[in-house]
Amino acid sequence: MHNFLKRLTLKEDPSIYEDKDAHLKRVLTVKDFLALGVGTIVSTSIFTLPGVVAAEHAGPAVVFSFLVAAIVAGLVAFAYAEMSAAMPFAGSAYSWINVMFGEFFGWIAGWALLAEYFIALAFVGSGLSANFRGLLTPLGVTFPKALANTFGTDGGVVDIVAVVVIALVSWLLAHGVREAARVENVLVILKVIAILIFIIVGATALHVNNYVPFIPKYQLNADGTAFGGWQGIYAGVSMIFLSYIGFDSIAANSAEAKNPGKTMPRGILGSLAIAVVLFVAVALVLVGMFKYTSYANNAEPVGWALRHAGHPIVASVIQGIAVIGMFTALIGMTLAGSRLIYSFGRDGMLPSWLGKLNKNKLPNNALLALTIVAIIIGAFCPFAFLAQLISAGTLIAFMFVSLGIYGLRRREGHDLPVPAFKMPFYPVLPAIAFLGALFVFWGLDIQAKLYAGIWFILGLIIYFGYGIRHSYLGQQHTKK
Repeated sequence: MHNFLKRLTLKEDPSIYEDKDAHLKRVLTVKDFLALGVGTIVSTSIFTLPGVVAAEHAGPAVVFSFLVAAIVAGLVAFAYAEMSAAMPFAGSAYSWINVMFGEFFGWIAGWALLAEYFIALAFVGSGLSANFRGLLTPLGVTFPKALANTFGTDGGVVDIVAVVVIALVSWLLAHGVREAARVENVLVILKVIAILIFIIVGATALHVNNYVPFIPKYQLNADGTAFGGWQGIYAGVSMIFLSYIGFDSIAANSAEAKNPGKTMPRGILGSLAIAVVLFVAVALVLVGMFKYTSYANNAEPVGWALRHAGHPIVASVIQGIAVIGMFTALIGMTLAGSRLIYSFGRDGMLPSWLGKLNKNKLPNNALLALTIVAIIIGAFCPFAFLAQLISAGTLIAFMFVSLGIYGLRRREGHDLPVPAFKMPFYPVLPAIAFLGALFVFWGLDIQAKLYAGIWFILGLIIYFGYGIRHSYLGQQHTKK
């Protein structure tokens, strides 16, 4: 039993990761990481979630839901910033936890994150497809149900637009990170301009009485969830937290960062700060334009609010840019997910061909594997009920990373460098970040926790059936 536990907690030597990742080209700058972060965080959800959460849970106090979620995400982001500055390895939390706590815990954190990337990629691809088809409908262009819906949904066979966009983003990334970063930078600027236009135009149609009462009285919804009071705000936090998890996609690419000690903290914290300001501003304007009840079961509250306020052209322009802007989230998540799968292959936890680089030093085998799985989920599976699993998996990784700071501090200046950025208010803040992530996880619905449990069991089967026997770390330990 002692030997078994010792085997599970075998820690990877950080110098091994440095050698393994040395072949990846360090080409990404602070500007690229800001675009990557804002592009992934400020995704489809900024045009939908503020209205949905206001109508279902918080009323005008949706702003507080966004702020509380942002505070928790910010605390974890501090931990991510120090980790990525000290250990700029591909795979983010998976690689860090491997070094801090050992192989088994690294696998659990990495496996939890993989759920995020698979499902989020499919989720955004499907969202982009729905919005793109919505834009074409007024022009008289409609897709047959067989090609518009996922398999088994309303006569659907395959969501063809989702397949094409996921494959297109993969093709772009297969040609190099620098090229993809250039496209990302342009699209993110376009998307931020669209959001600012909505805020400015929407601000001309605000009605103060729509903010009253700012925190509606607490009551239970028909489905048993909370509305109003602090309970409604808390229910909103768990839904909204999904919006802020994109900063993990920055950390996953730290092996390709120029001067990661400075680049990573600025990219992670900077992109989160920009995202919080945009989310809160959109939420404030949206609930001020119309009574929050107007947004119940409304799939596109931003476009709806602009059209009903007498700005149909602005609504169409913003919806068009929003579709283009969804590519930014797809680029960020595809980039991060492929680097995570590459890390699994690099360490022998999954087949080693996934950890191979091509002649241009790109992990395109891992990229291909991610693309195929995401296309299968996004094109053929009705997956909307899995959305909260994205948050569940990521929150597990966030808890590990927050606690990992304690182990990191003991090793900085010894086998790990002293990073240019350190999490402030140590040792208090890492504990608060851990409790914050646990607080949000606790608020997820029972279905999300159930699916997280099923995904966790699948991960254990793969680890004990394949990973533990093929792990390079385990093989080195056996030879000693």
